[in-house]
Order: sequence, then C-alpha cells, then structure tokens
Amino acid sequence: MRAAGRTWEWQRMLEETLLVWSSTDRKFVPECREAMGKRLLREEAPLNTLMMVQLIATPSNALVDEPVSIRATGLPPSHIVTIKATVKDEKDNVFQSKAFYKTNEAGEVDLEQTPALGGDYVGVHPMGLFFSLKPKKAFHRLIKKDVMNSPLCISLDLYDSVNWLETVRIPSKASQRVQRWFVGPGVKREQIQEGRVRGALFLPPGKGPFPGIIDLFGLIGGLVEFRASLLASHGFAVLALAYFAYEDLPEKLQEVDLDYFEEAANFLLSHPKIQQPGIGVISTSKGAEIGLAMACYLKQVIATVCINGPTTITGLPLRYQDLVVTPIQQALERIEVHVSGAVCFRHTTQYLQNKLYSQNILPVEKAQGKILFIVGENDELLDSKLHAQRAMNQLRRHGRSSGKMLAYPGAGHLIEPPYSPLCFASWRPVLGQPMCFGGDLMAHAAAQEHSWREIQKFFRKHLLQSRSKL
Repeated sequence: MRAAGRTWEWQRMLEETLLVWSSTDRKFVPECREAMGKRLLREEAPLNTLMMVQLIATPSNALVDEPVSIRATGLPPSHIVTIKATVKDEKDNVFQSKAFYKTNEAGEVDLEQTPALGGDYVGVHPMGLFFSLKPKKAFHRLIKKDVMNSPLCISLDLYDSVNWLETVRIPSKASQRVQRWFVGPGVKREQIQEGRVRGALFLPPGKGPFPGIIDLFGLIGGLVEFRASLLASHGFAVLALAYFAYEDLPEKLQEVDLDYFEEAANFLLSHPKIQQPGIGVISTSKGAEIGLAMACYLKQVIATVCINGPTTITGLPLRYQDLVVTPIQQALERIEVHVSGAVCFRHTTQYLQNKLYSQNILPVEKAQGKILFIVGENDELLDSKLHAQRAMNQLRRHGRSSGKMLAYPGAGHLIEPPYSPLCFASWRPVLGQPMCFGGDLMAHAAAQEHSWREIQKFFRKHLLQSRSKL
C-alpha cells in the first residue's frame, strides 16, 4: 500500500514540476525529466512502475437495459475521488449525476463493490450514475427520440478529489464514453401510414412470426418509440402507436376513439411477420386507460400490461361503435402543489370510493385475455394502486383470475426500462407548469429493473402460449 502511495505522489510531483517548468521555459523539460528520473531510481521506483489512472466501463457499447461494470484503477489507496456522468438529449439539454468514493488498498474503485459515500446516491449501486441522472435545468425529462441512428452517449469522468462545485472547473484524471442503444442489431423500423393508423413498427431480426404488441404512452402525445424498439430487441414485434399530435392526427385529444385502436390491432395482426391469434398491449398513464379499454372491448387483445393507469374513463369520453362512455371528472379542488412547484393530481381520484360512478368504470370482467397491472405506490399523478386494486376486486367478484398486480413501494408514475433516470416532475405546456410524477430514487430504480423482467415474462407466457393452442 505504501509503495502505491509513494508512486502516486512521485507521479503527481513529476507532472506538476513538468507543467510549471514547461510553461516558463521549454528547454528545462528534458533536464527536469532526467532529474526526476534519478530521484525515482534512488527511491527504488523506476519510471516504468508509475501507475496509469484508468476509468473502465464494460461494456461501453450496449442496449440501455444492460448493466455496465464501472471501475477506476491506478489511484492512491484510501483516496477520495468523484465519478461524474453527463449526457445531452437531442435538444442539448444536459443531465448529470455524480458520486464520491474512497479507493481501496489497491487504489481502485469498483462500483459493484465500493459504496458511494455521497453525491446523488449513497451505498453500493453499480448503475447509480445512470438512474440518478438529473436535468441541469429543472423539469426536463430525458427521452430518446431518434432510436435508430444514434445512441445515448454518456460521458464518465473521474476526478481525484470531491468535485461538487459546478463553479469550479477541475480537470478529470480519466474519462470513458458509454454508448447506450435503444435498438439491437438487426432490428428494423417500418414507418406506418395505413388507413388512419400512424406509428412505427419495430421488427426483430429473422423470419418470424413474432409475438405482436402495441405500445401506448399517455398525454405526452406524438410518437414515442424507445420502449417499442427496446422490446423488439428482445424478440417482440412492436407497434409504437401515435394517437394525437402526430402527422395528420388531431393536434389535441378530444375523445378516445376505440375504433382507431381496433384498426391498429387489425393492422398488426394482418402483418405477415406477426403471429396469431392475438396481440399484446403495453401502456402507461392515459395510454394505460386506453390499453385497459382495448382489453375489455377488443377480442384481438389477449395480453395487456397497464403501468400506472386509471381503471375508469377519465377526462375525455370513450367511443366504440355505438357505445359512448362519459368520463369522470377529477376533483380538481384536491390538487396539491409540491415544494418544487409541480402539481400533484394523486388525490383527485377519491371518487372511486363512490358507487354512484360505477357505470364509468371499465368492465375488466369482460376482458378475454390476461391483464398485468404495474403500480408505483409513490405515484403523485394518480393513485394507481387504488385503481388497480379496484379492478382486481372487480375480477374476483365475477370469478375471474385473469388479473395480476405488481405494486412497488416508493416507485413513482413513470416506470420505464431499467436504469432510466427517475423523472420526478416535468414541464407540461398544456398546464403552463410542471406536473409531479413522484418516486423515491432507489425504490423506483429497483421497480424498473424488476418490472421490466416481469413484463417480458408476461408477454412470452401469454402470447406464445396462445399460439401453441392453435
């Protein structure tokens, strides 16, 4: 340990002396180098034993749901260092995280074993630098738009001190670049403009047929592709479906037209690379309300994942053929404002306890397929556990065992693929202020890892099983 410490001190002394002398008179550099070399020899530490500081990330090029091993080597023993992660989105918004570590006797830090002493998290969290990324400008959400042509490029930097002040610039001792892809090798993307249906279909490599899934997000609008492309990288054919604020679709959502989603389901099932007889739906937030309605009314849907969504028709009416379901309006007087300034809608759904509104609750007992409810118990947008629990009770009253609920204490509203940064709140232009999604950092990260595995198991079991019955 002493030898490693002396080597580090000699190396730093050499670098600092060379830097000072070379800045004043370049001709002194060779003499300096020779003199320092002689001193090192006297101390029985030749120049070729000087340790090189390295920051190693393995793999440095992988899918976003794959873990990365991060190690720092060549440092002095029992030394405090900082590791920082930085990434920019496609609009140049910056997201950063950092953690402080103490090196071991060998002068190394291994994030799989070494606990963070402080920073954006504390303890042993091998992927903490990724899931704790925060926007430098408040209320931005990290979303990858172009999933096919470029990865998220995360820069990792190592500093040999506690680097916590943004106003003080300290040069890093080592750096590493990590590329995080949302699409695997061989996955193809097809732009979809079929009838009214608008979206993007992601197909895995190979001849197929593949289990088909429709992917729905909430009131963010537009076309969101990152989850669909990632699921396609794991063997599913996934249609990322837009339903407003995209191309020639309505700019604002005025109602939920279930016939549009049935058209999308029929399109997907008619594709030659989609296996029969039915499809799955993965859905989040308002999209989960629509996904559950699809499960209830569309025979094409045989497996549905609802992530933190209502089990009632809320805000906007639902239309399907001759059926019109009027929405339940939120109790806006129960909106709360978080200390950050973000608005919390969690307590606006207490009306679920009132049987007067039972006609507005989706008839889950009519669903022909399986349903997986994924809920975060710290969801500040919606009391999603209350909604899911009511749906589960409704199924039991009708003698149905087709539902399952996974509840995650401490998890927030936006449960996304593993290692995605927690988005506690983000700006909503339609509100003119930020919306609170909630979530405890560590609990939310654990929920994302576990639920992602369960989602894939659920679809493989129920979509592949249905084909075996043909």
